[in-house]
Amino acid sequence: MTIWLINHYAVTPGHPGGTRHYDLARELTARGHDVTVIASSFHYATLAETKRYGAGETFQVEMLDGIRFVWVKTAPYRGNGIGRVRSMFEFTWKLRRLRELDLPMPEVIVGSSVHLFAVFGAYRLARALHVPFVMEVRDIWPKTLVDMGVPWWHPFVLLLSVLEPFLYRRAVRIITLLPRAAEHIAVFGVPKEKVHWVSNGVDLTPFVSVQRSHLLDPGKFNVLYAGTMGQANNLEPLMAAAALLAATTDIHITLVGSGPLKGTFAGQAEELANVTVLDAVPKTAVAPLLAEADLLYVGLKDLPLYRYGMSMNKVFDYMAAGRPVVFAAAVPENPVEKAGSGLIVRPDNPDAIANAILTLYNYTPSERSAMAAKGEAYVRSHFGMDVIAGAFESVLKEAIDEYKTD
Repeated sequence: MTIWLINHYAVTPGHPGGTRHYDLARELTARGHDVTVIASSFHYATLAETKRYGAGETFQVEMLDGIRFVWVKTAPYRGNGIGRVRSMFEFTWKLRRLRELDLPMPEVIVGSSVHLFAVFGAYRLARALHVPFVMEVRDIWPKTLVDMGVPWWHPFVLLLSVLEPFLYRRAVRIITLLPRAAEHIAVFGVPKEKVHWVSNGVDLTPFVSVQRSHLLDPGKFNVLYAGTMGQANNLEPLMAAAALLAATTDIHITLVGSGPLKGTFAGQAEELANVTVLDAVPKTAVAPLLAEADLLYVGLKDLPLYRYGMSMNKVFDYMAAGRPVVFAAAVPENPVEKAGSGLIVRPDNPDAIANAILTLYNYTPSERSAMAAKGEAYVRSHFGMDVIAGAFESVLKEAIDEYKTD
């Protein structure tokens, strides 16, 4: 197959962030497919331009590990305001010009959210090129915004509310990262058999032989969070738990990443001797960083959205790293819970988080290793990138076959 994957925020391993489409494309390329990933070169987390463009230049084409990346120049922005919305529209508008480039013509186009405008651009492109359109739902928009506090009557939400069912109904197939999202999509009259769960996963190769990064103090029991520091990640209860754990001086909590709340947590860390906040690291440095930790932490807000499950890259990285996990969340289909590779506590409960950390701190190293080994085995069987890419490949083949018969 010749595949175009359109994801405004796709990144490569040399930068921080999830590398789902790089990992999928590399696996699909190894299986003989021709894959082009189309993304903005302005990095959504570091808020920095990653490419140099000449005067009047809009696109750059780069081959990386056999994958063709088309980078789209979009205007820089700060925060989640009008500048970011303008970037969304700009990226979507520029997709129409991809036909001007000397690219292998696709047999299928995948449009991936986060935002639905890029997915709409993928749909328009697929229709113009007479190829099947596959929609990938990584976050359910606009429900995510509403559950995070944006009013339903906001013009931006109303626009997305029109666009969401429009795209569902026009996709030949829908891929969702959330295990129960078909329940939400079915509300719009979409048959469940049209929706396929293809989770995030993990490239296991970097975790086979790991050199430590030496960012954490080897003399401490290190609790690590690695990822975005934003509202949805619900790190406030962890900071409160850190205060409760201050008397246990050999427990140290480290937050590594970027995001809108990083400055807030860095300020709080100045008042807490047992907390450190560090800058984000490239994806290539994640496995060495995780290898230094004794315990890994992840949390989510208690939102209605999560009744459809979750698919966080960091969870699979954590499990592949062979470390026990404290997961402060209330979500179904929780892989940490299914594997028995950590402790699950309710979100927004600093006392429960502190007690879970203390419980694992008091385990023997062999007890922690045995718990973590369950996660390694589970993620290898169910969420290795070879497994995920095989499921993704099957959906695209189905879409092409169905499109040909219509």
